[in-house]
Amino acid sequence: MVSSTARGRDLEGKTALVTGASRGIGRAVALELAAAGAFVVVNYARSSEEAESVVAAVGANGGEAMAIQADVASEEQVDALMKEVLGQRGRLDVLVNNAGITRDGLLLRMKTSDWQSVLDLNLSGVFLCTRAAARPMLKQKAGRIVSITSVVGLTGNPGQANYAAAKAGVIGFTRSAAREFASRGITVNAVAPGFIATDMTKGLDQESLLGTIPLGCLGTPEQVAGAVRFLAADPAAAYITGQVLQVDGGMVMA
Repeated sequence: MVSSTARGRDLEGKTALVTGASRGIGRAVALELAAAGAFVVVNYARSSEEAESVVAAVGANGGEAMAIQADVASEEQVDALMKEVLGQRGRLDVLVNNAGITRDGLLLRMKTSDWQSVLDLNLSGVFLCTRAAARPMLKQKAGRIVSITSVVGLTGNPGQANYAAAKAGVIGFTRSAAREFASRGITVNAVAPGFIATDMTKGLDQESLLGTIPLGCLGTPEQVAGAVRFLAADPAAAYITGQVLQVDGGMVMA
């Protein structure tokens, strides 16, 4: 694998906000963007210890980062988050909508609260953060917005009606926002991971999963982070908007 350093620092001087960045894919994205030269804002909802460990890891690799707590399902907290980012940095160049949860259950048994909590964070959180980030980006006439969706949003999945609906919504939202913001130099794209080796997949039947993946292995958070970095880079991805980049080992081929 080519190292981040070898690929250059194509985000030098940029400020990037990654939601839900204290672990898993979000952590990997934060580290990748920092390695590309960005100052990274590590957003977290609960674990300040995990978030600060990401900040420390960025610093150990020669990068810069800070952690800010906010529940991105809350409009008030998102507005406060954006105010703090702009107060500290003066601008925002990259937003990565990564924060998400699962509350799995068969449709007929699914609690309304489990449906709503997943929609609130995984979809409404993307809306709230994108709306807040778009304001400074529109003034700058430049910006990169990348949202983490899922192949489940393309295919559906038994027991995940709430998660699939939210992730499918992210795809439609991404394409709509891309059309609205294109004339102002802002690109909006999504990355759709398949089965990635994180805490979310630890409890799944690995053997049966591998049979659905043509490449025959789970993906890594770093592979997803590489796709996010590409879409955030300028000028590499400057002519790409409204797209969904699948990082799924060939699970979904359209």
